[in-house]
Amino acid sequence: MARRPLIAGNWKMHFTAAEAAQLASSIARGCRNMGDREVMIAPPYTAMAAVAAAVQDSPVLVAGQNVCWEKEGAFTGEISPVMLKDAGASMVILGHSERRHIFGENDALVNRRVKGALLHDLVPVLCVGETLEERDAGQTFAVLENQMKAGLADVGAEEAGRLVIAYEPVWAIGTGRTATREQAQDAHFFLRGMLAGLYEKKLADTVRILYGGSVKPDNIDSLMAEPDIDGALVGGAALKSESFLRIVQYTA
Repeated sequence: MARRPLIAGNWKMHFTAAEAAQLASSIARGCRNMGDREVMIAPPYTAMAAVAAAVQDSPVLVAGQNVCWEKEGAFTGEISPVMLKDAGASMVILGHSERRHIFGENDALVNRRVKGALLHDLVPVLCVGETLEERDAGQTFAVLENQMKAGLADVGAEEAGRLVIAYEPVWAIGTGRTATREQAQDAHFFLRGMLAGLYEKKLADTVRILYGGSVKPDNIDSLMAEPDIDGALVGGAALKSESFLRIVQYTA
């Protein structure tokens, strides 16, 4: 079953509103004829409205980098799904390894965020992935299984069908190391099998699974040639229009 590829850029903690709008405009111009794939960018919250305005008449989607599970309330430092949508977002990255390993977000908290996003019609990009120590110990699939089961707890099949999954081997994020295409494909195949087990094969065949971990212009083509890799979650290479657009324009 054909899945429409998604190339997503996570800008993390970079750019003022003016800088972000300039980059977003350049990306939007380069994506005018991208009819067979989707493109998403996730700017910092302070730049989201400016970025949404810059890509308004283009196929580029805007995402948040995290979201609270509540509509409003006493949650200092958080941002609500309603606020994200008001600023122009339609998607949100959740469970990113930096949120897990720097800020201590656990699977239960990620699950609350996933359900909050779904409740307010934001498409969650649920990130899962193992550390180098876990991979070396042969625990990759066990870690992925635990993160998937906990992250999708109490998420029904209809809601799960709206998800995007991102496999991020933590040891390959920002390190210059990239999982081989075979390693990435093995993990994606496992995750798709997990979705089939948790829900059904038909749903698993429709959910997009992205690879994230030092994705660059020189490795995107080989990664996208694998049958279970449906796109990429790009970090550093998403911060310049030339490199990101080359990734968007991959050929597999």
